[in-house]
Amino acid sequence: MAAMGTLNLMVYRHSAFYSPLIAGIAGGFFAAEGFEPTYTVMQPGKTVSEMLVSGAIHVSQTAVSGSWPYLEKGERAPFVCFAQINQRDGFQIASRSPVPEFGWAKLTAGKFMFAHGGQPQAMLAYALHKKGVSLDKTTGLDAGDPQKSMSAFRNGQGDWYHEQAPYPQQLQHEGVAKVVASVGEAIGPVAFSSLAAMPRWLGTPDAIRFTRAYRKARAWVHSEAAATVAATEKSFFPDIASDAMIASIRYYQQLGCWDGDIAIDPAHYETALDVFAYSKLITRRHPYEKVVVAPPR
Repeated sequence: MAAMGTLNLMVYRHSAFYSPLIAGIAGGFFAAEGFEPTYTVMQPGKTVSEMLVSGAIHVSQTAVSGSWPYLEKGERAPFVCFAQINQRDGFQIASRSPVPEFGWAKLTAGKFMFAHGGQPQAMLAYALHKKGVSLDKTTGLDAGDPQKSMSAFRNGQGDWYHEQAPYPQQLQHEGVAKVVASVGEAIGPVAFSSLAAMPRWLGTPDAIRFTRAYRKARAWVHSEAAATVAATEKSFFPDIASDAMIASIRYYQQLGCWDGDIAIDPAHYETALDVFAYSKLITRRHPYEKVVVAPPR
């Protein structure tokens, strides 16, 4: 085995949605390739570019859409996306009150606590659009990051809750809410979360070893029993009930988040462009080749 080397990983938000990375650490996949991995949730005021360019982080979770603001200004992002984490939107919608028959138009009644800004909001708006509803017709409530929003919902704020697993599942476990809808099901396959790195790092032997381990970890979380994956990741989610974690992993497995190869599918990239064009967050369709490279081999 190669000498142990540091591998610094970062995500935007901490959730079961990023199980391919979390299980890569907790399940020993990266260690088997000679890495000592660290896991960081991006701090307020920081950016993926800043963390990657400085060398503080080797690989970061981002999205293909993370490169588009640069391209909109006629620049190239300093980083490139090289592997898919999730090929579905991972957000769900939970209701405070029992809903015998959920319809998306119901979200226009009451207060809708949803993840504001960027890709989560753009995807939500597009999902609602596909269901014949405008996000503008809802009464939005921004309670901040997953921990803050979950606490606010527990304390009686909001009628609807929009977040990645395991947070809606945890609220359901506590009897506070019931999961009623899936943004991922509404949109279908899309380039949602991807891995990014600096081009120079992707040319190193470390990148090949990382990719080999990551490919195994992602296949494992997709096909292994949900209870086994949840147990493996337990230390990363100490405040989440076991049944909520199991339900979260099972949901993402059945949704197809982690299915298929780790290469970013050009067709899924095009759907992400559709989503951002709908919310007028881009002025033109940016070429796949300016954002994505093949996984190192």
